[in-house]
Amino acid sequence: MTNPHYTVIGAASTRAGRPLWMLEELGVPYEHISSKPHGDEVTRHYPRGKVPVLLVDGEPITDSTAIIQYLADAHGQFTAPAGTLARARQDAMTHCILDEFDAVLWTAARHSFILPEERRVAGVKESLRWEFERNQASFAQRLGDSPFVTGDAFTVPDIVLTHCLIWARAAKFEITEPVLQAYFDRMRQRPALGRALSKGKA
Repeated sequence: MTNPHYTVIGAASTRAGRPLWMLEELGVPYEHISSKPHGDEVTRHYPRGKVPVLLVDGEPITDSTAIIQYLADAHGQFTAPAGTLARARQDAMTHCILDEFDAVLWTAARHSFILPEERRVAGVKESLRWEFERNQASFAQRLGDSPFVTGDAFTVPDIVLTHCLIWARAAKFEITEPVLQAYFDRMRQRPALGRALSKGKA
């Protein structure tokens, strides 16, 4: 494919870290605008104000998972081909991670500092911690001895899962499964992840 101009909008500490990591893995050039949610750079492309936004030759794509899957498809790396059983299994794992990890952490964040204070439920986080621990146990069984989420190859769901584990640690949600902790330790050694997370820290 021809090389489009990519711009990632969103701080690396948010879900924008996911497309930043994918672009670093792909080794393609891009611009990064470290904007907070609802910043002017975000809302001019996405009125809802959520990050990240990826501009592809000026055209916006939103939602971190949609963005990284687009990039993987566009460059033919880190994904099974569309229309294959391998892709269906990959997508199933991606959606499982979004349902069982991302959604739990997002709900905890909403009831910690995102929702108006009068709409927050103080006790919900303990229930979410229990759910997060339970979901780890079932996911660890699915992961087994595989080095990556879908087997022997690094793919889109590895970015989503590792980012969720980084998020969990920051939110003080314990990683209780040794299989997941070992997986997390391996993923954190990837140089592209280190480069992505360093964006905006200088």
